[in-house]
Amino acid sequence: MEVRINLENIQTLTDFKRNAKDYVERIKLTKSPLVLTVNGKAEVVVQEAQAFQDMMDSLERLEEELKTLKLEMLRREIAIGIEQLDSGQYTEYDEESLPAFFEEIKTRGRKRLAENDAP
Repeated sequence: MEVRINLENIQTLTDFKRNAKDYVERIKLTKSPLVLTVNGKAEVVVQEAQAFQDMMDSLERLEEELKTLKLEMLRREIAIGIEQLDSGQYTEYDEESLPAFFEEIKTRGRKRLAENDAP
């Protein structure tokens, strides 16, 4: 559900107070939120209750999906790690070699950042 706010749906709080009934009817009819400004700055969004509930339900579903996907990815990563351990595809580090390993990780990370920032 995509909600876009157009310029017609931005009003001053003062005008909303004066014409609240009309604005509420318009919000219910259009199902579009209304942005209220104070001193020219957006301060509050007024939205029809069912549209708000639908948005919250959608957000909750998306959060659950994301949680499920993250858990699934974590399980996959753990399974890969176990397979690598079982097959001997790992490197052991000690106090002397660990700093070099961390430096290598930092270098790879910086390289990826630079590649992502490149046009």
